[in-house]
Amino acid sequence: MLSEKETTRLSKLLSLVLRHEPARLGLTLDAQGWVEVDTLLTQAKAHQVPLTRENLLYIVETNAKQRFRLSDDQQRIRASQGHSVEVELGYAPVAPPTVLYHGTATRHQATILQNGLQKMSRQQVHLSADVATAQQVGGRHGKPVVLVVAAARMHADGYAFYQADNGVWLTDEVPAQYLQLLEG
Repeated sequence: MLSEKETTRLSKLLSLVLRHEPARLGLTLDAQGWVEVDTLLTQAKAHQVPLTRENLLYIVETNAKQRFRLSDDQQRIRASQGHSVEVELGYAPVAPPTVLYHGTATRHQATILQNGLQKMSRQQVHLSADVATAQQVGGRHGKPVVLVVAAARMHADGYAFYQADNGVWLTDEVPAQYLQLLEG
């Protein structure tokens, strides 16, 4: 069984190669972001990464953020969302809840409230369904602040929303007029 430290290290490596830098392990993602599990394991071994099928399955099953998804036959793996490399995840547009949340560091607050949320280096803007998750996300990069997104109003105005396999809400942008600082 993997130690917690090794599980975290391997999970971060998987996030890196399945979302941003597949070439780091000599991988090529298909158009939907999938890679063959056998290829991933072979390339990991070739790069001295101690990743076994058992460890991979453990990481996928126990990842609290459900960052990874195995195909139904468990022969392929991909990241659920968060890619900076071009992939088409194939999520169908869905109606969002009335509000969604975005966590960020306080130092970005003024710029975001003025310019809106942009996808930056990622393919889409990530939103949370609850305040606690948004606070946790915002706290990764400093003192957190949570923004409320008028998602239903955006949707009514023609903006598309998608929900990733792990529950994260995705959209291409959030213009400033749909944002409000969460008070309290």
